[in-house]
Amino acid sequence: MSRPGNKIRASLFQAHSIAGLVLALLLALIALTGSVMSFEDEIVEHLNAGIMQVAPRQAPALMPDELLARLEATQDAGKVAAVTLSSDPSAAVRVRFGRDEQGARRTSLYVDPYDARVLGSPRGEEFFATVRRLHRWLLIPGDAKGWGRQITGIAALGLIVMLISGLVLRWPRRAGNVKMWLKPNLGLSGRSLHRSLHAVIGTWVLPIYLVMTLTGLWYSFDWYKDGVVWLLSRPHVAAAKMQPKQPRAPGRPEPAQPVGFDRAWATFRQEEGGHFSRALLTLPAGPGTVIRIRSWGKDSTLDTTRDEFRIDAITGQLVSAERYADKTFGEKMIANVLDIHRGAILGWPGKLVFMIAAALMPLFSVTGLLLYLSRRKLRRPSQLRLGRLVPGE
Repeated sequence: MSRPGNKIRASLFQAHSIAGLVLALLLALIALTGSVMSFEDEIVEHLNAGIMQVAPRQAPALMPDELLARLEATQDAGKVAAVTLSSDPSAAVRVRFGRDEQGARRTSLYVDPYDARVLGSPRGEEFFATVRRLHRWLLIPGDAKGWGRQITGIAALGLIVMLISGLVLRWPRRAGNVKMWLKPNLGLSGRSLHRSLHAVIGTWVLPIYLVMTLTGLWYSFDWYKDGVVWLLSRPHVAAAKMQPKQPRAPGRPEPAQPVGFDRAWATFRQEEGGHFSRALLTLPAGPGTVIRIRSWGKDSTLDTTRDEFRIDAITGQLVSAERYADKTFGEKMIANVLDIHRGAILGWPGKLVFMIAAALMPLFSVTGLLLYLSRRKLRRPSQLRLGRLVPGE
């Protein structure tokens, strides 16, 4: 190889090694927590099957506001932030709560839609919420507004550097030989085995890690998100999504009437009819009166394949409607970024493959560290100690 080629490889090797040593433990933590969350929905549904269903009745289900009024009359539930309603008469209503003055959020409740009887809190919710905060923000205070978001983004950029440099460094002389790319040599031992496992298994998971990383950056950097929106969305959609959030005006008066769900729920049902399976109604976080409603169709298999409505809770007027079916291919990719990130876009086989790939991340941390230590040992000069010299030497 030419001298410039050697210098390039040496630079790539240095970048790969430094990024690996600095980020190994952090990337292993992020990957393992992501692996734990791969089948969160299935696990939570299995753990809480007994409180998620009720016996259907002839009487109509309570309207949301009456249901919440009865709930508040029976216990100090706290400030309600959102409710999940279903078109299935046997599905329980899920009530979620906002944060209190200390920033804590109580667990959600499943409630009987016919009489507001509390069925229980979902098991596993707090565990997965903690794992999610660790995965996204490293449990650093501030959550999405803290430094954890940027740290995980920097780790993702470092992983891209390692993936690209690792691919170039291991490029075999016989690039068309599939065996050279995909088959580890398990007959080796020591440093040679570590190198084979690091390189070959790294080749297996490289496309998956690229997908995870490129979609994960969406949640870390606003400039990255704006760039993806500009690239994949229609101009008017991109312009609307990239508008900066208006700061809340100090001393802005509260709405004259308390914000409830009933009028927005009635307008939503007029718009959707019986085409939805479930709907998540979220109250405005600030002093506004517009409720956001996300709905999933009866044939929807992905959590991100949903319609979104914004309805004024006071007047019941539809403010905006964003239907998944009306999106372009690029806009559907943006809507599905989370399911692409975790492999759910390919169904449960995709989630399983992505889970296994994420669980393999510690292998690269361990083998990379072992290769680094053995390399240092080989480079250490073999100098004889003066104390061991014998006469005549």
